[in-house]
Amino acid sequence: MAKRQNQRRKDGRVAVQVYLGRREDGTREYRTVYGKTQKEADEKAARLKLDLKKGLDVSAARDTFGEWAERWASIKSQEVSAARMTTYRCDLKHLSPLFSIPLSQVRAADLQEVLYTLARRNPTTGKPTAAKTLQGIRSVAGQIFQMAVDNRVIEYNPTAPVKIPKGQPRETRRALTDLERQWVENTPHRAQTAAMLMLYAGLRRGEVIPLTGGAVDLERREIQVNRFVAFDKGRPILKDYGKTDNSRRVVTIPQVLVNYLASVKAANPGAWGGLLCPSAHGQLMTETAWRRLWESYQRELNARYGDFSSCLTWKNGRRMEQVTMDGKDKFNPNGVPFVIRGFTAHDLRHTFATLLYFSGVDILTAKEQLGHSDVRTTMEIYTHLDKDFKRRSMDKMDEFLAASGK
Repeated sequence: MAKRQNQRRKDGRVAVQVYLGRREDGTREYRTVYGKTQKEADEKAARLKLDLKKGLDVSAARDTFGEWAERWASIKSQEVSAARMTTYRCDLKHLSPLFSIPLSQVRAADLQEVLYTLARRNPTTGKPTAAKTLQGIRSVAGQIFQMAVDNRVIEYNPTAPVKIPKGQPRETRRALTDLERQWVENTPHRAQTAAMLMLYAGLRRGEVIPLTGGAVDLERREIQVNRFVAFDKGRPILKDYGKTDNSRRVVTIPQVLVNYLASVKAANPGAWGGLLCPSAHGQLMTETAWRRLWESYQRELNARYGDFSSCLTWKNGRRMEQVTMDGKDKFNPNGVPFVIRGFTAHDLRHTFATLLYFSGVDILTAKEQLGHSDVRTTMEIYTHLDKDFKRRSMDKMDEFLAASGK
């Protein structure tokens, strides 16, 4: 008996209907698949029936990747900080070439092509995209697909075989030198307390801003980290959860920080129970207030410790003279050249991790002190420091051999 042939449409395609089941109102539900030939249409119908047997939600098969990306973003926005969500939105923007593709038709090669394109040139910066950014984009795509897998819309997550291109080398954090640490310890400034807490307790910016004296036990040499700030359009939002699940923690602090905080307490005992790093108005700092505070702090350090001996400037439009601080306003960016190597808040936290490493603190203790969510994060820091230490040690050997004429 000849196999049944489906009728061709006016556009030349063959249409095959597949019975999906009954709707809630009892009516029958069908899905129509199309092919240029009878064989192609039959193969699509067979795949659809197989998906039904696997329990996949074929009614959502036509949903686009973009639609599921928005669903994921809607849920994620309830779980993470506004700042983190802004990063996720940037990642989603880079995934926009996939938005119009039906979710079930997105392949690993499609995502791989997006990442390779970004690795060559980021449309926002015009430069190669950093490998860490590419990892974040792949992670977001993976979470979207996994949500679809969990909801039985697709059978597998296609991001697993996707590789991260080299991209632009990651900008590594730096540790402060011994001299720079002395600057932090010895330079009075409204930002000094924040700097000391990040340098010798490894606190994040969002952990320093809401910290109160009541969270500090000087006798036990401990800081209870249980309040956090995230910025939403520059405004501080106080939360009881931090960047990671392990952000809530007890940090054991060194004596140098104990001594400093004891002096802060002694100088103003009545204010000790309040914010240790408040704004100029005694409130939680906004993002702008923090930025201005840090810029002021860096200018203060530059004015005190900068070496201006090699800096020349025009005088009366005729001759050059050496720059000095005499009569100059250190807060005027045009008045004093910035000659020191500046550092960021996160550089101070990285210095704390470096001090833990060179002090012989084991990696699990370091993880708890830093509040990392995964020991792998701490391991990456320790591994990098270990390689750097070995390289510098061999450089010393080269210098010794060169000096001895061997």
